[in-house]
Amino acid sequence: MTAKRKGNSPEQLIRPLVRKLHGYVPGEQPKIPGLIKLNTNENPAPPSPKVIRAIRSAADGRLRLYPDPTAQPLREALAKFHGCKPENIIVGNGSDELLALATRAFVEPRQRGAQTKRQVARQTIQYFTPSYSLYPILADIHGARRNQVKLPGSFELPANDALRADNWNFSAALSYITTPNAPSGRGYPTRGLAKLCEEQKGVTILDEAYADFAAENAMRLARRHPHVLVSRTFSKAYSLCFQRVGYFVGHPALIGALDRMRDSYNVNGLGQAAALATLSDIGYYRRQFERIVRLRARTTESLEALGFEVLPSQANFIFAKPAGLTAADWFQQLRKRKILTRWFDSPKARNWLRITIGTEAEMARFLTATKSILRQ
Repeated sequence: MTAKRKGNSPEQLIRPLVRKLHGYVPGEQPKIPGLIKLNTNENPAPPSPKVIRAIRSAADGRLRLYPDPTAQPLREALAKFHGCKPENIIVGNGSDELLALATRAFVEPRQRGAQTKRQVARQTIQYFTPSYSLYPILADIHGARRNQVKLPGSFELPANDALRADNWNFSAALSYITTPNAPSGRGYPTRGLAKLCEEQKGVTILDEAYADFAAENAMRLARRHPHVLVSRTFSKAYSLCFQRVGYFVGHPALIGALDRMRDSYNVNGLGQAAALATLSDIGYYRRQFERIVRLRARTTESLEALGFEVLPSQANFIFAKPAGLTAADWFQQLRKRKILTRWFDSPKARNWLRITIGTEAEMARFLTATKSILRQ
């Protein structure tokens, strides 16, 4: 029994800002036998055998010890992989931790009263909609100003003049740009991103969670511009969602600021061992990327043959608008057949379904189920 006490209720002890928050809603992770999971953009292939062996080898007496506090061996390996220096890299508990750190390191909380344009900019986090749904939550947690700029119906990257007309703030303290875009899968040409970054005054994070499935990436922009950070993860492409390892690449001054704010021992030891082993067997993963890209193209062609509209994707998923039924109905009918996809009930996305590219057998079953739904 909870003892009664005088004073504030538990709810009143919570900051008003936190009471109003709506937390991030992740994709479902149900444990249903026979379920096909095409909803969270996981790589359907297991990690490399070398990675499995490295994790097993590291699961010994070292478990009682703290891991390397700065993930130094992993940072050195990543620096060699990307052609930079270890001081250009910070490793996090997934890239989400680093995105959260960036909001605290580079953005001032919103202030009341009259503000100059410069003060407003210093309190602003901006991003496109639709994009990663964590961005507005990070802004709200920090109490920052949000500047949400709608993407065009094609979900393509607008030119700078169009952005200016749509109230994009080139002086915003922090801008998140998901490239390739999620949930659409649209790839953003590096030349377009370069023009955008050249005009940006605040920190610009190019969130490249799906870059390994794309024809090009913007890593060189992090080496060229001191205000640009590139975010990468071992989750989506490298089958390490379970281990939660992500990293930023950028100027040492920005990386150093994030490093001063991170939690001690923020990346677990098994995750560091797994990521190191991953970098030693890149060939295994590149073969998986090629298979996913080929299957992505075949699935797109099959859906288009049914009359569906499918956006050109540079990610490990596709964004499809059905013909003959609504996206919500398609989602529910697939779910009844134990095929889980992702539907977003938002104005720009509710007519579309996001489908992760799974195995050959899973995608064949997905297409068979879709054809059955259309016949009904």
